[in-house]
Amino acid sequence: MSPHGRAAFAAALLVSVSPGAALPQTRSPIEHVIVIVGENHTFDNIFGAYIPRPGQTVLNLLSQDIINEVGKPGGNFSLARQWTANPNPKGAYSLNPTRIGPYSKLPQPNTTYATGQPQNVPDPRFPADLPNGPFQISRYAAYSDFVGDPIHRFFQMWQQVGNNNQKDLFVWVAETAGIGTTMTASARPPTTRSRGAWRWAFII
Repeated sequence: MSPHGRAAFAAALLVSVSPGAALPQTRSPIEHVIVIVGENHTFDNIFGAYIPRPGQTVLNLLSQDIINEVGKPGGNFSLARQWTANPNPKGAYSLNPTRIGPYSKLPQPNTTYATGQPQNVPDPRFPADLPNGPFQISRYAAYSDFVGDPIHRFFQMWQQVGNNNQKDLFVWVAETAGIGTTMTASARPPTTRSRGAWRWAFII
């Protein structure tokens, strides 16, 4: 997608507010922009390949050369590799479980509840041998396609980021945590594990 196309896509995700007359004049009535990112998505899921306008900067996958302008691995791709970890043998939660080693390849994304796909199976639209790093969703599925669902569990989402902001357990947590219990009469134990690598994907 061209830089203009990316900007148009990003604009569709933004909400703007006008803060007041005390601020400097701008060329449009919009003086500030607030970016709202969905509950279980990261900035890089949506803006990982965003190219800022001249004179502006952004810290994302592209600016760090983790990916290049066409969404393929960049020179620093290994900085974003995902690791496996040892869960606590007693089942206790840990914000920083012991890392074992990096994935040799990413697990295939799961369909979860994707419309038009069988539920909770590896998504056949995506390869089973994704390199260990961020991958471009739109290389394998259309922008209008429904894909699988990342994990929605508060403490597990903290665990994905880690206590030192390492961000290297997104995939491992999604593979081991599952959906979890519900606060209903039909509460169930953790299910639907193996959600694959959805939190390590980006749009371009």
